Amino acid sequence: MAPDEIEALTFDVFGTVVDWRGGILRDGAVLGAKHGLSVDWAQFADAWRGRYQPLLADVREGRRPWTGLDQLHREGLDQVLAQFGIIGLDEDTREDFVRVWHRLDPWPDAVAGLIRLKRRYILATLSNGNVRLTVNMAKRAGLPWDAVLGAEVARAYKPSPETYQTAARLLDLPPGRCLMVAAHYSDLVAARGQGFRTCYVWRRDEWGTGEKHDLPADHGLDLVVEDFAELADRLGA
Repeated sequence: MAPDEIEALTFDVFGTVVDWRGGILRDGAVLGAKHGLSVDWAQFADAWRGRYQPLLADVREGRRPWTGLDQLHREGLDQVLAQFGIIGLDEDTREDFVRVWHRLDPWPDAVAGLIRLKRRYILATLSNGNVRLTVNMAKRAGLPWDAVLGAEVARAYKPSPETYQTAARLLDLPPGRCLMVAAHYSDLVAARGQGFRTCYVWRRDEWGTGEKHDLPADHGLDLVVEDFAELADRLGA
């Protein structure tokens, strides 16, 4: 894949651009100190994220009508609070905590890498995050998106084909002129199935372990990079 074959980069956000787990640990520690909670916030974060795909699947597979990610995150939070035996948090506290997903920190290389890439390419989100969440996150973290696209715009959650198709259509580009950037192999497989070019980013600390295991040796992707600085180098940005 030559750099001039691409006009737009579309990005998964949670885990690829921002550190969702670190954000939950950070805000969880504040919540615990304020309310006197003794919680393993790493286990809590993993359990909350574990509710993510089952809740999305209920919408994708038609078991419930379209529901935005803020609402799904809130339902997941309530389930995990019950799982950990955390009671007595009022509505305002729960609503503030669920908005941790709006204030996640970018990975250290993300902003500088995106600024470099923006000089040459259109940058758009292609995330399951709802629009307001993605905008709030971008304003707080300084993420220089040209467009906020993804599930809410398409009314379909990844890896539904409509999510990728809608992004390419709204960018007025053939899918093959779009490079999907993600730290999750399954997302890239789905994007490739819709004609996108694909780039895997190693976010080895996404789960706090320093390693990832979801990229097979025979992956068939266009690019595999360590971070956004390497991506910018590879694309000549």
